Amino acid sequence: MTAHIVIIGAGQAGVQTAEALRAGGFAGAITLLGDEPHGPYHRPPLSKAWLAGDIGAEQLVMRAPEALARKNIALRTHTQVSAIDRAARQVKLADGSTLPYSGLVLATGSTPRSLPLIGGDAQGVLALRSRIDASAIAERMARCIEQQLPVVVIGGGFIGLEVAATARKKGLSVTVLEAAPRLLGRVLAPMLSDWYAQLHRSHGVNLVLGAQITALETDAQAAVSGVRMADGSVVPAGLVVVGIGVSANEQLARDAGLECERGIVVDACGRTSDPLILAAGDCTARRLPDGSLLRLESVQNATEQGKSVAAALLGQERPFTATPWFWSDQYDKKLQMAGLSGGADQWAVRGDMGGDMVAGSFSVYHFKGNKLLAVDSVNASRDHLQARKLLDAGASPTPQQAADVGFDLGGLLAK
Repeated sequence: MTAHIVIIGAGQAGVQTAEALRAGGFAGAITLLGDEPHGPYHRPPLSKAWLAGDIGAEQLVMRAPEALARKNIALRTHTQVSAIDRAARQVKLADGSTLPYSGLVLATGSTPRSLPLIGGDAQGVLALRSRIDASAIAERMARCIEQQLPVVVIGGGFIGLEVAATARKKGLSVTVLEAAPRLLGRVLAPMLSDWYAQLHRSHGVNLVLGAQITALETDAQAAVSGVRMADGSVVPAGLVVVGIGVSANEQLARDAGLECERGIVVDACGRTSDPLILAAGDCTARRLPDGSLLRLESVQNATEQGKSVAAALLGQERPFTATPWFWSDQYDKKLQMAGLSGGADQWAVRGDMGGDMVAGSFSVYHFKGNKLLAVDSVNASRDHLQARKLLDAGASPTPQQAADVGFDLGGLLAK
C-alpha cells in the first residue's frame, strides 16, 4: 500500500501531527479530516476574545487551507467518519466512501457533557466547545442585552468562569451555579478557589456554591426562562451556559476494539493498542508507568502529543513527559498553572494575594511533603516560567523558601 496517513480531527492535535510528519521528512500522502465546516482554528479565544467580540474570524484561524495545501496536506472539512475497519486498514465515511491508511491518527477531541435535567435541551441552553457553539452563545447574549435578560452559568470550571467574565464585560447580569462547595475544586488550592470566588463577586457575579438544580424552566416558545433550585426558587435566565465538563470522543476507537478508559488509552508516544493507530489530544488517556491514567485537556498536551505521534509514525521515540501547563484569562487576571497538584497536602503563597482584586500578582506553590508538585500563578508570568523549569528539573524549594520573595528560586536550578 502507498504510504497514506489519515488523521481524524482537524484541531490542534491533528494539525500538529500533520505538520510534524512533514517536518520529519514524511513524503507520503496526508489527509486531515475535520467534521466542522471551518478549517483549523484556535479554541481558547472562543470563551474570551471571540465571545466578547474583540477579535474577528480571521484571527481565529490556526492554519489556512492554502497553507496546509502548500505542505501537501489534504484538508477535508465537513467530513464525518462512521467507522474504522482495522482488518482492511481503511476508514469508512458517512457518505459511504472509504479511505485506505497505512497509519491512522485519532485526534477526535471531546464533547461537553449535557445537563441531565428536565428542560436541559431547551432553546437557549448551550455549551461551549466549537466556533459554532460560541457564535450561538454570542447571538443569545446579544438578545439578552437587547431584552435585559440575565445569564446563568451552570458549572464553576474554567469555561464557565471565562464565559461569566465575558458576559459581565458586556454588562449582563450573571449568576454562576456550582454544585461543589468551591470553584475549580479539582485543580486549585482552597485559598485560590476562595480568591477566585471573591474576584467574580467583586465584578458583580452572583455566585452560588453548593447549588442544587432540579430543572430548567421554559416559556411558551420552549425557550429557557429560568433555573429551578431544590428549595423551589427560580433563577431567571435568558441564556444558560452549561460548563460541567467534557467526555472524550472515544466511540470510534471503542467500536473498533481499541482499549478505552475515560479516553483512548495511549502510551507516552501516543500509541494505542493497535500498532497502526495512534491518538493525540483531548480524546486520549495516557497510561503512566504506575498503571494509572492521565487525562489532560490543554493546547500544550495536544501539541506535544501530536509531535510524539508523528515521531512514532516515523519510527522514532519522542515520549511526551514535559511538565503539563495550562492557562485561563478572567477579567484582567491571567492564571498560569504548571504541574499537577493532585495529592498536595500543604501550600505556600509567594507574593501578596491580599484583598485587592485590581493590582498585584502572586503564586501558590503546591507541595506533597517537601516535594513541589505544581505552581499556580496569577499575573506572575516570571514565576510560571520558573516553575516549569523547576518542575522539569525535579528541583523543589521548601515551602518556606517558596513563600520568601527574597529567596532566589532560580538558584536551585544551578545546583
